[in-house]
Parts: sequence; C-alpha cells; structure tokens
Amino acid sequence: MNGANTTGSPYAPHTAEETATMLEAVGADSVEELFDVPEEVRFTDEFGIEQRSERETRRLTREILEENDDLVELLGRGHYGYYVPSLVDHLADRSEFLTSYTQYQPEASQGFLQVLFEYQSLLVELTGLEVANCSMYDASTALGEAATLADRLRGGSGTRVLVPDLLRPGRRSTVENYVAGTDLEVETYPTADATVDLEALEAAIDEEVVMVYAENPTIRGAIEGNLDAIGALADDAEALFVLGTDPVALSLLQCPADVGADVVVGDASVLGLPTSYGMGLGLFATRGEYLRQVPGRLVGVSEDSSDRRTYTLTLQTREQHIRRERATSNICTNQAWVALRTAIHAASLGPSGMVDLAERGVVRAEGLAERIDDLPGVTAPVDDRRHLREFVARVDGNAETIRTDLEDRGYAVHAVDDEEIQICVAGATDEQLDGFLEALSEVTR
Repeated sequence: MNGANTTGSPYAPHTAEETATMLEAVGADSVEELFDVPEEVRFTDEFGIEQRSERETRRLTREILEENDDLVELLGRGHYGYYVPSLVDHLADRSEFLTSYTQYQPEASQGFLQVLFEYQSLLVELTGLEVANCSMYDASTALGEAATLADRLRGGSGTRVLVPDLLRPGRRSTVENYVAGTDLEVETYPTADATVDLEALEAAIDEEVVMVYAENPTIRGAIEGNLDAIGALADDAEALFVLGTDPVALSLLQCPADVGADVVVGDASVLGLPTSYGMGLGLFATRGEYLRQVPGRLVGVSEDSSDRRTYTLTLQTREQHIRRERATSNICTNQAWVALRTAIHAASLGPSGMVDLAERGVVRAEGLAERIDDLPGVTAPVDDRRHLREFVARVDGNAETIRTDLEDRGYAVHAVDDEEIQICVAGATDEQLDGFLEALSEVTR
C-alpha cells in the first residue's frame, strides 16, 4: 500500500503509521524493499490517470458504458442470454455467498457447499453420468481437461484427438494449448448439414484415436441425430466419447449416458447468467470409474459428530492440495459463485420449466426460420436439421453488408461467411423478433 496515504480510503486503507508498523514487524525499511523488480522492467513513468472521487469515477464509467450501441442481440454461437429471474440476483448477492472466497473450511461454508452439491446433482441427473465436479472455468477449458483425461486413461497409447471441423476457433486453440507438451495432436473430421458426417468420422478413426468430440446442438444450432452411432464408433476404437452441450439442451435432448458418452462438457451458465461475452461456467461430468481422474474439486455429503448431514470438499485433484505428481489438473480456482447462480436458476425453473424453456427454443427458432424463408432472396434454415435456439440463413446479397445494414437498424447477427448469417432467438422477445423480421425484409429487397 502507499505509505503516504492518510485518507482512510476503502481501496487503500493503510495510513503512514500503519504501514510503518507493518514494515517494522517484517524488518523492512520501505515498501519497495519487499519487491525485487529488475531495473530493466521497472515502470518509472506516470500512468496519466487523473485522480477522481468514487462519485466521479462512477459517473465516468456510466458515461463510457452509455456509448455502447443499444442493439437487439441475436448472436448466439455459444453465448446465450436467457431471462434470469430476479430471485437469482437476490439470493446470490447474499453476503455469505459474495464474501466466501472458497470452501476450504466446511464448518464456515455449509450453505455454499450445499449449493455446489445441488449443482453437481443437477448435472448428474441431466447427463445420466455418475460424477460431476463443482465447476470449471468455461466450456473450452473443460474440453481441454477431457483431452488430457483421455490421454491419462490410454497411458500414452494413441495420440489423436478428433474434433468437428465446425468447432469454434477459440475452443480448438484452448484444447491445443492444453495438449501442448504431450504427444496429443488435435485433428478435425468433416461435418455435413452442420452435424457429424458418420462415414467420414468412421474413416478417420483408428487405434491411434484417444478421444472423439461432438456437440449437441452444434455451433450452427443443429440437433445431432446420430449420437448413438458416434458413441459406438468411439467405443469400438477404445476412445473416449466426449459430448459438448449445456443444461437447457440436456433437459430436452438425448441423455448423454444413453448414447455412450464418457464425458460431458459445455457451458452451464446458460442458466444463471445473462450473455457474458466470453465469461462462462464450465461443466464437467463423467463416469464413476473415472472419479480419480476428474479435474478440480468435488463436494460430498457426510455426517458430523452429532450425526447431522454435512457437506465438505471430498476430492481435490489439483496440485495445490495433493502431491504434484498425482495431480490431474492445474486448475487453481473455479466458478463457484456462477455455479451457485446456475443452481438457483435451475431450481427455480424445476424440471418442467427447464423442458419448457428448451422446447420454446426449438419452436421459436424453427418458427422464425419458416417466416424468414418466405422472404424473397433468403433461405432458412440452410441446414436440413432440427434446430435449438439458432439457425443459419442464406442470403442473395453479401452477408457482411446485410449484417451491417441490420446493425444500423438495431439488430446484431453473425455473418458466418459471404452468403450466410446466423440468427439466435434465445433471450429475444416475440416483439423483437417481429421487428427483426421486418428489418431483414428491408435489407434483403
């Protein structure tokens, strides 16, 4: 802290006297003496940040945020903005949740530990698998952990990780970073109509494959109809079948355990968070036989000395908690508070509410696609599949020009390539979709 500070600011609370007392206690003459920063990397210039009061800082931040365009976002492609009930904010903002760093001390964290246990139980029920950890950073890192898990299970026998050619670049690069330093190589297999090309996948699989990854729904919103066959191909090759999905999709689509999935990864923050532009909540569920290979932490149920039901961190496989050579992951924290929000949102919806939300995503996406298909110069959906939440439409004009024209009218969509735009209905009201349809008809005339 700045030893000259005497303001009592909540952001820099130490007075000069307090700083001097602490320095004396550790045997240092100055704050600078506590740090060994080489001269060649020291920053000696000024930051040029004007000092402001808290009120002035809030005003400045508000003014900057008000410069953002106020668009109806129909973006999707992995980031979805469902309506989050105010109940989630009110419960998650309780001080015992906000101020709990992590749940190392079960006697002080029973409420939070119970919520995380409920979150795990939710994923176990939705996936049909026996084990779910109490969250990962995001879907990409969860997929990376699945690849290294597959490598450990095969014990170096095999080096190929197969992912679909539609896999978003950011997710693929994360997996590649995870396997860097191992013998694993990430390779793609073809898709057709936005889902797995089974013949091409079968031709790509051999004894060197350690993991096969597929998504349901896919990045283009298409529902994968051949999960059983994909699982069988992976099983025949003794490869891990990893399925990417999310809790909303899981409430309606095929149960992963029923189609042979060994690991389920994805983004659980479709419940509990609005669209967060990159921040997420990685889900990771797997078979009971892989319990000791699960990254991160597990919350379990026990009993105290009075036979009362209690919760505790049962399994922690990161190197900070166990001998480094036995660690399965270097994940250093998790998304506990976001998992809390997901659990609250799911509990508030209940099983029937989650099914209704998923069915609404199918009905509204396919209904909008039909209306768009009636417009001159537009074909929707491009992929001959059922869709959840989003779909791709082909336009006669330049897709980027149409995207820009739509943005000028207050609507944000993705231009997938020169001829295709992608539209997501999650979080949009019926009135907003009506307005978008009118705007699209104008820009495609």
